[in-house]
Amino acid sequence: MEFGAVLQTNPPASRTVHLAKLAEQHGFEYVWTFDSHLLWQEPYVIYSQILNETHRVKVGPMVTNPATRDWTVTASLYATLNEMYGNRTIMGIGRGDSAVRVTNGAPTTLKSLRESIHVIRELANSRPVEYNGAELRFPWSVGSELDVWVAAYGPLALKLTGEVGDGFILQLADLDIAEWMIKTVRAAAENVGRDPDEIAFCVAAPMYIGDDWQHMRDQCRWFGGMVGNHVADIVSKYGSDSSVPAALTDYIKDREGYDYNEHGRAGNSHTAFVPDEIVDRFCLLGPADDHIEKLKKLKDIGVTQFAGYLQHDNKEETLRVYGETVIPALKEHITAKA
Repeated sequence: MEFGAVLQTNPPASRTVHLAKLAEQHGFEYVWTFDSHLLWQEPYVIYSQILNETHRVKVGPMVTNPATRDWTVTASLYATLNEMYGNRTIMGIGRGDSAVRVTNGAPTTLKSLRESIHVIRELANSRPVEYNGAELRFPWSVGSELDVWVAAYGPLALKLTGEVGDGFILQLADLDIAEWMIKTVRAAAENVGRDPDEIAFCVAAPMYIGDDWQHMRDQCRWFGGMVGNHVADIVSKYGSDSSVPAALTDYIKDREGYDYNEHGRAGNSHTAFVPDEIVDRFCLLGPADDHIEKLKKLKDIGVTQFAGYLQHDNKEETLRVYGETVIPALKEHITAKA
């Protein structure tokens, strides 16, 4: 299993760079960030600094969207970073949440999402693409490589992911929900003749190493509120009796709006509807052994990467324990002498 750390680009940017460097030092292979240009600092500028001060990690957004930047601009950002730092970028993309809703916009259609994935991936992989009635290509880009991982919850979005995604991002760590969604993505891939084993399956959720359960839950309850935004869209579109597991849709019944000014923040004031049970199911909390046990179960159902959110008050210690204890427990054990 691979490991990623998910950061917010809060000022000062040097703090984000510091945490990215620390993640690499503790064995994480990926550094992801939020991408919401009004709520936080512009991530692509910070990626350049992270890449300049690290040696191995790949960087990218969890997640960007097709609406806030022209697709050719997004592709150019990746191709430029890859030329500068040697193909160390990754793109997570979805229909859009805070980045579009804060400006009174709405998530894009799945049709736009599908088209944007194709245009960005072709250009960022140094290939020509049809766009707005013309064939376009970066004449300065040679050998750039970019995988596109799709964040999804609803049935049609999961179908799209299986059909076109290099990877699937599921933003919660509930075992039953993850198993259902991975099976759904794999089935969609097989239906169009793709090998589902070639798709990366990433579970992203808050990780908090500690022993004060109420404090950890309160620090991570924001995540249930964030996921609830997407769940509310699913219930609005499909109703409460869709094929989506009830474990995902039932908990938002008492949801009363959402304040994006507090999006992704520990201790925010509008996530009281998220019960402790959901926090425990969606997140990885507790001592290292609890994390290891749950991660092994996620690995058994096909998860290839765990990306841990660090939006809480115990960032450095959580990274340290993961590096010294958790990550080694999920890696293949190799001995020097047989």
